[in-house]
Amino acid sequence: MVAASVGLSIAAFLAIIIATAVGVRDFGQSPWPIVFVLPLVGLPIGVGFMIALVVTSAVRRGRDSRDAL
Repeated sequence: MVAASVGLSIAAFLAIIIATAVGVRDFGQSPWPIVFVLPLVGLPIGVGFMIALVVTSAVRRGRDSRDAL
């Protein structure tokens, strides 16, 4: 999930950069407002997923080390 969220946000960044380089000037049309919002939503969600992954991994390792004793 982390890779999908961050990857989609990076793809949206690249789409905006490429569209600007190609000459798109009217970003008010159909797909562009969504493409502009994706990084604003996707990157914080990706960071939250990464924090959750680190916490769950730490809890699991702590449980495993207690059970090994």
